[in-house]
Amino acid sequence: MDMMRAVWNVPGDSGGWVEVREVPRPSPQSHEVLVKVHASAINRGEILAIRQLRSGAGGIGGIEFAGEVVEAGSAVSGWRAGDAVMGHGRGAQAAYVCVDARRLMRKPERLDWAQAAAFVNVFITAHDAMITNGGLQRGETVLVNAASSGVGMAAIQIARWAGAGRVIATSGSAVKLDRLMPLGITHPVVVDGDGQWVEAVKAASAPDGVHLLVDCVGGSVIEHNLKVMALDGRLVSVGRLGGNSGPLDLDFLALRRLHLIGVTFRTRTEAQTIACFQACARDLLEPLERGVLEPIVDRVFPLEDIAAAHQWMLGNAQVGKIILQVR
Repeated sequence: MDMMRAVWNVPGDSGGWVEVREVPRPSPQSHEVLVKVHASAINRGEILAIRQLRSGAGGIGGIEFAGEVVEAGSAVSGWRAGDAVMGHGRGAQAAYVCVDARRLMRKPERLDWAQAAAFVNVFITAHDAMITNGGLQRGETVLVNAASSGVGMAAIQIARWAGAGRVIATSGSAVKLDRLMPLGITHPVVVDGDGQWVEAVKAASAPDGVHLLVDCVGGSVIEHNLKVMALDGRLVSVGRLGGNSGPLDLDFLALRRLHLIGVTFRTRTEAQTIACFQACARDLLEPLERGVLEPIVDRVFPLEDIAAAHQWMLGNAQVGKIILQVR
């Protein structure tokens, strides 16, 4: 049996942890492609899930990767050995991964492996939030909070690509906002602890307010978020870095005719997830190839340093995706 190195999520009585193990190399089913992984990436949600892992057998971590096609299943057409690809599928933090062929897109030549691995998950998530669910229209005002998160940086760029009139971005760090300005921010706003940033966002979005808000923070700012929204504004809840709940004035919600939209891949079917992937590829692969969109890599760690990569993410110092290099 052929073996490979992989990051294994290990369950424990008080929460799970990660370790690199030798595990059997997968073989593609008829509709799948076997990919030799050169780079994968980590996401904050994965770390939180591992900490809550208390039972079961565990499994290989990761959902995004870049690498080369090794073998295609009997029912697959369009992919052949040696093709450089990037994709989305479980078990990506490993030397090899098998995925449905519809979860692959060609890697632009201008991207290195780390950049390619940094693109897939956050741009799919942001595209689904802003275009498919948020219905972003040219000329509208967009607010992206937690702007230095992976989804935040993707959302800023998609807003610019889609022709948003103003792109307001918030962060607790002025230094991070300065670094993100070239991505397409028109109005940077530093968040303080007492909600004074709301007035700055109102001024930046006057006279209408924010038409589309991509919310990666959640409960701790939900009350403030609603105050900056335009009539018929759409708030798309992507992440909950600031908690799962907060005060909600339903009368204010009704008077402003606001739309609160929740998105996640956790409750989607395989077909629905593939549809999201293909919609992203349809719209964004061409601007990615032209350099209009740019995956941002913060730091690259060897696969064996997965625990250190997790600690770096939890320290909140990064600006961009944290990548695992698979040799």
